[in-house]
Amino acid sequence: MSDIYLVGVDGSEAAIRAAEFAAGRAAAEGASLILVHGINWSPYQVITPDEAAKRHELREAEIAQARQQVVAPLLARLGDKVTVDVRIVHGHPAEVLAGLANGEGAAQIFVGRHGHSQLGAALFGSVAFALVQMAPVPITVVP
Repeated sequence: MSDIYLVGVDGSEAAIRAAEFAAGRAAAEGASLILVHGINWSPYQVITPDEAAKRHELREAEIAQARQQVVAPLLARLGDKVTVDVRIVHGHPAEVLAGLANGEGAAQIFVGRHGHSQLGAALFGSVAFALVQMAPVPITVVP
């Protein structure tokens, strides 16, 4: 079994709880963590010619912003209990996590549950629900 756990993070309280839970499990089991932030992005968006010319710059700015606002505070909060790596990737978060689980040989994925209503999840989707459908490894959804 692999000693790598993936944690989907988005800056929410639920994601923070998932990361802290996963860090505790990883520390107890000698595993390492990969914090994964998926930035929703579709190659099929309609954009202006000016936006197309600046697309790379915009993507890099989004990554820098995610690193500063989402990942850095979480890394500070986790401390040095466990070895942590970071991936910030453009794409649908569930697809990003499932793909990285395969690519990194992860043993498990941890995500937070945001507490959407059933109607909200049906209308807007849920990363946790999508992962349960597509992930190649076990998923732990932390309330």
